[in-house]
Amino acid sequence: MTEWAVRAVAAGAAVLAVAAMSAAPATGTSAVTVRATIDGHAASDSSERHPIRLEPAKPANLDLEVDNDSDHPLVVRTVRLSGRVLGLTFYAYDTSVLIEVGPHRSERRSFALDLSGLGGQATGLIPSTVELLDGSRHVVATQGVVVDVRGRLRSVYGLFGMAVAVLTVVWFAAALVALARGRLASNRWRRGLRFLTPGVGLGLTLVFSLSAFRVLAPLPRRWVPTMAISAAALFIAGYLTPTPPSAVDDEIADDADSDDGLGQRDESVAP
Repeated sequence: MTEWAVRAVAAGAAVLAVAAMSAAPATGTSAVTVRATIDGHAASDSSERHPIRLEPAKPANLDLEVDNDSDHPLVVRTVRLSGRVLGLTFYAYDTSVLIEVGPHRSERRSFALDLSGLGGQATGLIPSTVELLDGSRHVVATQGVVVDVRGRLRSVYGLFGMAVAVLTVVWFAAALVALARGRLASNRWRRGLRFLTPGVGLGLTLVFSLSAFRVLAPLPRRWVPTMAISAAALFIAGYLTPTPPSAVDDEIADDADSDDGLGQRDESVAP
């Protein structure tokens, strides 16, 4: 039982670690800020209800306003637009630039982003960021944005979601077959953990499906509770499954053997 408890703690720690990485904002210099506008839409005003649409067939116009409130000059060498879900980067576009901003000054720049390969990388609502990098590839400023990628369902993002859905069905079917044949473990915690894995997969499937079909963006405040609830629900369902008949028979046999052993010892000491 200790081994299964350790596995459960490890699985929970992994989920929390991924959640922390996704929920944590990108680091940057607090004295430097950026305001991004994509195709005339301010990134700060974007949301899952009003995302900024990205068309892979045409370039996107990116306008930047960089404010440097520090006492040192700033040189921006790279502008990056990337989309991350569950701590995984599904697309990233880097554009080499040269933006020099003096102390307590502001600069404006406009760029055209070539998104021709985006259709094969992602589709649906994707939480994204616009990042400014210096010559050492350090992030000096970042701004979040929710985009609606008009890509293909057979993109990397879509195929990843479909693979998770297939694995979830396989895991859940295997657990149900074991339940029907009475081959689950006699320990309730182990039975619960058997159903925990498809529970996590179910949460991931919901997250990717709602994102790909543009219902909800997979923001940390949404996907973390979704995964936690689905995993907990199936764990409880597995925990409450009836004890397999074979395990009950084994326990009865063990009790009978114990009783026989006691009777034999009693007879051996009788005069």
